[in-house]
Amino acid sequence: MKPLPILLCALALAACSSKPPEPKAKAADVATPFDAMKADEQRAKDVQKVVDKQAEEQRKQIEAQQQ
Repeated sequence: MKPLPILLCALALAACSSKPPEPKAKAADVATPFDAMKADEQRAKDVQKVVDKQAEEQRKQIEAQQQ
């Protein structure tokens, strides 16, 4: 039984460190539920731009071949 109180004291001292706890979330890093949807929307817009550009280039090539 003597080792038990010594062990408990050692654990209590180890748990009480001098470092303050780090904040869980910073104000600038707070995410809203719509952030993921906005990112998906922007990704879709970027993909559409690429598709439009490729379609325009293909139209130009077809027109060049027909002439």
